[in-house]
Amino acid sequence: MLLHGLGATGEVWQDVLKDWEGSWLVPDLPGHGRSNRLGRYSFGSLAAAVADTIPREPVTVIGHSLGGVVGLALASGWFGVEVTTCVGVGIKVRWTDEELQKAAALAAKPGKVFATEEEAAERASKMAGVRLRNGVSEVDGGWTPSLDMRAFGVGRPDMAGLIMAAQAHVVLAAGENDPMSPQEHLRELVPEPVMFPGAGHNVHVESPSSLRTVLAQLAT
Repeated sequence: MLLHGLGATGEVWQDVLKDWEGSWLVPDLPGHGRSNRLGRYSFGSLAAAVADTIPREPVTVIGHSLGGVVGLALASGWFGVEVTTCVGVGIKVRWTDEELQKAAALAAKPGKVFATEEEAAERASKMAGVRLRNGVSEVDGGWTPSLDMRAFGVGRPDMAGLIMAAQAHVVLAAGENDPMSPQEHLRELVPEPVMFPGAGHNVHVESPSSLRTVLAQLAT
């Protein structure tokens, strides 16, 4: 299972899965893309919703940023899913009070409505940090990003607690140039994080072959 980050949709994994012969599941997280919205967003509520889409058989989860935290929550076994390996890519593990306040302010803002689909797609792409084609919806008065802005309010993940609770093999990874997930931060949680040379925050878009290699290794 491949889980995207905040603001994105499952489409961001398309180049990773190119020519992949294994089985896979790539949902849009709740409040994103084509998925339903939640009454309240937390890592637990996101994991519970995603768990309902997973067949009851062993699964490997690769999650980017927010998706990586959701993957770790699933790896706890609390949601009835048997995760064998969880790979968290580009998870931001340190948050300042100012960053949390900014996220809370974004969560309180209504979604913007634009006159054209192209303008809405540009806004959706800016919030996701990657180019999106399917992250908008038509509404009265125009077009808007599909992202439920309240999802910005998930808060700070308890990474140490999630890793301790995980019933799966946990791998933390990031692009070597990812300012949100530097190697020294990851080393505080796992002894040997995987660093992808030359990549930034969105490894799955910038260097999809790197994650295809990870997928191949996990499949063997």
